[in-house]
Amino acid sequence: MQNKLPHDEIVPFKDSESTKKKQVAEMFNQIAFRYDFLNRFLSMGIDKGWRRKAIRLLKPLQPKRVLDVATGTGDVAILTWKMLKPTEIIGIDISEGMLDFGRKKLKTKGLEKYIRLESGDSETINHPDNSFDAVTVAFGVRNFEDLEKGLREMNRVLRPGGQLIVLEFSKPKTGGFRNLYNFYMGLVAPQFGKLFSKSREAYQYLNDSVKAFPEGPDFITILNKTGYCDTAMKPLSLGICTIYSGKKPSTPVSS
Repeated sequence: MQNKLPHDEIVPFKDSESTKKKQVAEMFNQIAFRYDFLNRFLSMGIDKGWRRKAIRLLKPLQPKRVLDVATGTGDVAILTWKMLKPTEIIGIDISEGMLDFGRKKLKTKGLEKYIRLESGDSETINHPDNSFDAVTVAFGVRNFEDLEKGLREMNRVLRPGGQLIVLEFSKPKTGGFRNLYNFYMGLVAPQFGKLFSKSREAYQYLNDSVKAFPEGPDFITILNKTGYCDTAMKPLSLGICTIYSGKKPSTPVSS
């Protein structure tokens, strides 16, 4: 039994006895109706550029089957189809509320035959080994109940030579900007979250989970430990966000 990371213990509702997984699903069900709006509003729209840069890293691979984990309302899945035109994209999420909004978006855009959204868990992915050319996760790994288990499971469903792309919040290192960021994440975002979605807890959890997340070189170490090779990271927007990448080895790694 592997030891859990401190990050795995951060939960949205501190007084709840439910598991992190159940709390995260409940939290996203509560804010699903405002999720897309708040993403654009709180990031001032720059999150769209982050997603584009992350997906662009998959262009040389030309993936045909892509799995988008913690797909939410399907933003990354939709953008992946627009930019790369794979044969099939499957998005999974533990929040039915988010998936319902995502399916409505797919229907509106006429993308239902290219993208399928399923109820699914990063730690028990309901697809066979070596099923996908690429796996993407945008702002989702922080929410995993068991980070290492989720990363191993995504590695399992990648084909040999397939690529994982993770987009995640990180903490700026520059002094003045770091102080402004801490004020924004610690006070402004939770207050706006409460104002627009009636859930201050969700955006307080955002701040707490970003603080606890093993970012930068620490996350690269975890990627290497969980079976990925050719790992790399690219900070964006002065370190607010980071793109991480890794590949499943083309030949089995001897133990």
